[in-house]
Amino acid sequence: MRKRPMWFAKWLMAAALLTLVPTPRFMITRAQGPVPAETKAKQEQSAQKNTASPTISSGKQLNAADLESFLDGLLPLQIGSNDIGGVVVAVVKDGKLLFAKGYGYADVEKKILISPEHTLFRPGSISKLFTWTAVMQQVELGKLDLDRDVNNYLEFNVPQKFGKPLTLRDIMTHRSGFEETVKDLIVASGQELRPTDEYLRSHMPAQIFAPGAVPAYSNYATTLAAHIVERVSGQQFDDYVEQHIFKPLGMTHASFRQPLPESLKPFMSNGYERASQPSKPFENIQVAPAGSLSVSAEEITHFMIAHLQNGKYGDSQILRPDTAEQMHARQSGWPAPMNAMALGFYEEAHNGHRIIGHGGDTELFHSDLHLILDSNVGFFVSYNSAGKGEGSLRGYLFNQFMDRYFPYSLPDDPALSSAAQDAASVAGPYRSDRGFQTNILSATSFLGQTDIAVDPRDNTLYTEDLSGVNGEPIHFREIAPMVFRNVNGQDKIAFQNDRNGNRLVYTDFPFETLQPVHSILDRKIPNYVLLGFALGVILLTLLCWPIAAMIRKHYGRPLVLDAQQKRLRRLTFIVCSVDAAFIAVLAILAGRLFKAGGLGTKGDVWLIVLEIIGLAVGIGALVAAWSAWKKWRDGSQWIWSRVWTVLVAFGCVGFFWFIFHWNFLTFHFRY
Repeated sequence: MRKRPMWFAKWLMAAALLTLVPTPRFMITRAQGPVPAETKAKQEQSAQKNTASPTISSGKQLNAADLESFLDGLLPLQIGSNDIGGVVVAVVKDGKLLFAKGYGYADVEKKILISPEHTLFRPGSISKLFTWTAVMQQVELGKLDLDRDVNNYLEFNVPQKFGKPLTLRDIMTHRSGFEETVKDLIVASGQELRPTDEYLRSHMPAQIFAPGAVPAYSNYATTLAAHIVERVSGQQFDDYVEQHIFKPLGMTHASFRQPLPESLKPFMSNGYERASQPSKPFENIQVAPAGSLSVSAEEITHFMIAHLQNGKYGDSQILRPDTAEQMHARQSGWPAPMNAMALGFYEEAHNGHRIIGHGGDTELFHSDLHLILDSNVGFFVSYNSAGKGEGSLRGYLFNQFMDRYFPYSLPDDPALSSAAQDAASVAGPYRSDRGFQTNILSATSFLGQTDIAVDPRDNTLYTEDLSGVNGEPIHFREIAPMVFRNVNGQDKIAFQNDRNGNRLVYTDFPFETLQPVHSILDRKIPNYVLLGFALGVILLTLLCWPIAAMIRKHYGRPLVLDAQQKRLRRLTFIVCSVDAAFIAVLAILAGRLFKAGGLGTKGDVWLIVLEIIGLAVGIGALVAAWSAWKKWRDGSQWIWSRVWTVLVAFGCVGFFWFIFHWNFLTFHFRY
């Protein structure tokens, strides 16, 4: 959750935070022509020169005593200043548990302390690593092929919209091409959870990119992969993971099951929005293989050790060494100087070390898992509260950990003659590829746009949406052709074309990219102006109607209109009332985002009401335009009354265009 999106987009996307990884800190892009081969070569050579040879020095000795002293000084401060209930941290080194400790409370009200051995946390999308491990086990057995059409393994069909089959490799690298989906992602109770195959059939999102082309994170695709494991193994996913991963790793305090088995319920940590507020109920996640794991910190270290040792934990081998190495290997398709996806894991290069890992969020729990492969070290942290939401606490914690035990000095970057030209060429508005394009949440595309600007003093890039600890925008300087780095840090962004010549922008988070906003009709500012104007004239018309009536009554000045004029005036009021009704129902739908299961099948009735009213808004726009034309031709009426009627007509037509353009009238219930 390191990038701070615009407040309304964040509000509208609240439900999408379930089982999702941390939001990337910075993503920008710009459409340009294809990059010539010689430019690509220079980009790789220059990037390697400037970013692949860091200055690494020895830090503090990583041992239990120093680690406890370090964390004891940091985590209580985070808990106290950010209204956090509790945190658990576990570190492994050289195949052994080095440190595990809980801070704060599993139950704030009852003052129950956190036990790293027994207290269960919900690590969200870190669950996916278990799903990917299960996939690789079946690959190892020859039952699955990463590059085969997934339709060969399914009892239903994934359409080939782009003429290219979807593969497990596409899914594991988050290049399935699926649109974001949040409907029924979380449900209010365990009784509302549906069988996985039923959910997958009824909730298949639109495929908006060709498979294998564009990184766009997908919980749905992960769940699809887990169902494939069920199909080829003949076991339900929960049973499979327990038999083939939990049991050989000795993980007795771990479960994907919802609700939890009775034997584990007493160990479950409460989840909080803030520790000063009451705890929230257990979260029931429909896409269970993508985010429903409950596990203790000590036992997730067994899984970490197994991956650090190429599949081996104690006497158990959950993956062959060659399979584990294949799973951890960098996949093709990402710019050379940037982090890339592995198979399920993603790279997190930091302080000169190759790190793979995964983050995870439910609404209440926020976690990270990092494997420092070249040092045989693993780091896990989980918070049971969202807290005040001021920055990424876990990101800051891991950065401090790395700086203490694996210190690093940024290399000196020579000034590039292309800096001014390249920076200017990439300035503009951008949207994330992970989002909604065909359903009622499409408006988040413009609500969450980021505008990138160039500082003319030093030709660096910046955005007002991303600030440092000093409150000032973070600046990025070009360090290689079309590669930019934080002037005071290690974060990088790189620009590269996809196979169709469309510019993609990659960041340190390789599971998501940004693309430019080409059409002015899709850009943030024009839409704000249009929507503000439309809502302004519509609401003023409704407010002024009764106010004007009271003023006329007070002064004894009745409104003198003939029958046609009264009819036109009444029609204008009715049209504005219909528009206001659409806004009211939309507000009710948005409010459901704050309730567990709020965006789900039970809310379809509100969508039906919304879209029926939306049709009436369209008819009303025609009526408003006709009324304005009739009234404008009536020279007997006050000129400002005629002008206002024209403005109302423009507002009503503009409002209908807005809801039509942003897919509020799709008449389907997948989102």
